Amino acid sequence: MMQSCVILCAHLHPAHHCSPARAFMAHVQRLWNYSPHPKEVGPTMVGDEHSDPNLMNYLGATKRNMLGNHFWEYYVNDAPRIVLDKLENCGYRVVSMTGVGQTLVWCLHKE
Repeated sequence: MMQSCVILCAHLHPAHHCSPARAFMAHVQRLWNYSPHPKEVGPTMVGDEHSDPNLMNYLGATKRNMLGNHFWEYYVNDAPRIVLDKLENCGYRVVSMTGVGQTLVWCLHKE
């Protein structure tokens, strides 16, 4: 099954005091140029139990079930910028990004 949309979630480290908008601009700059001061940390959630296993393998993701959750998720210990670079190499592009508390969420699409 070909997956055309991916959603990433990551947490900002509280010590960085970085707004989601500022973090988004750093990621956009990283995608197209170079950002020497990333503000995000891993782990990065990259999928759920229905995600493409080949893509999860390419990302180096591990499948886990957190205590209290009734679902499985895939995660990597890489920072989101590393995952975004890997997904860009697979043809995915960032469609949107938002911040929820200290969590950043990216939605990517592959034509």
